[in-house]
Amino acid sequence: MSELATTLAGALAESLGYDSWGFPESCNKSTCFLRLNHYPPCPFSSDIFGLMPHTDSDFLTILNQDQVGGLQLMKDSKWVAVKPNPSALIVNIGDLFQAWSNDVYKSVEHKVMINSKRDRYSIAYFLCPSYESTIGSCKKPSIYKDFTFGEYRKQVQEDVKTTGQKIGLPRFLLQNISL
Repeated sequence: MSELATTLAGALAESLGYDSWGFPESCNKSTCFLRLNHYPPCPFSSDIFGLMPHTDSDFLTILNQDQVGGLQLMKDSKWVAVKPNPSALIVNIGDLFQAWSNDVYKSVEHKVMINSKRDRYSIAYFLCPSYESTIGSCKKPSIYKDFTFGEYRKQVQEDVKTTGQKIGLPRFLLQNISL
């Protein structure tokens, strides 16, 4: 998964006119992680979240989901169900790639809905830098101030604790909007 994620990130960097060698420089097997998700059935309501709407805080996420379904992406201000495909992996752009690309690529808002009758399983691989790694834009002028991954994660955790939700990248805009 590490090799695939690095190859995909390199291809995205090349699409922006940058050399893929070394991108993302600070991501390696010790900074990335794999998450195994299990969503038990909930017979009470089909409107129960397995995961609340959010964007991923990494560079990119590679997801393998089972055939139950439940993943939904925000597209044109509407939630769209992602039909499971046993022959495909899903790749989501994360917040760090959005900042690095200076908003050329956008982090994907998504959620998971619970199935009322069947268990759902997925495996997600997160391409992450070290906490000390500075995330700067590949193009100047940047719309984001430089920040470390550790600063970003800490701010996300503080926002969730104080407001109940992730605010994310708007906190790091150079011309910060009123939050």
